[in-house]
Amino acid sequence: MSEFTRISPAQAQVLRQQGAVVVDIRDPQSFAAGHIKGSQHLDNHSLHDFIAKADLDQPLIVSCYHGNSSQSAAAYLVGQGFSTVYSLDGGFELWRATFPQETAQTPDD
Repeated sequence: MSEFTRISPAQAQVLRQQGAVVVDIRDPQSFAAGHIKGSQHLDNHSLHDFIAKADLDQPLIVSCYHGNSSQSAAAYLVGQGFSTVYSLDGGFELWRATFPQETAQTPDD
């Protein structure tokens, strides 16, 4: 796969159940307030470590607010060697509307 694929929340849910990694590129406060269960927050500070430790062959789903920024991030990750990358259409907002039971909040430290 030389490019990323845009997918719906329903498709993402199936991939998630099959072991795909979900990364959320929104700001830390938005991630803490609500995110896809099991997703990890990814920003400029954690990106290098994430790429260095990642299994580049494991499917990767990129989520943002509404599905726009995730497309640029997905394209970047393909360029970094990830073989199967998806951008979540509608972002976290559509995910939350579709699968409200599959969202979580990060407790304050």
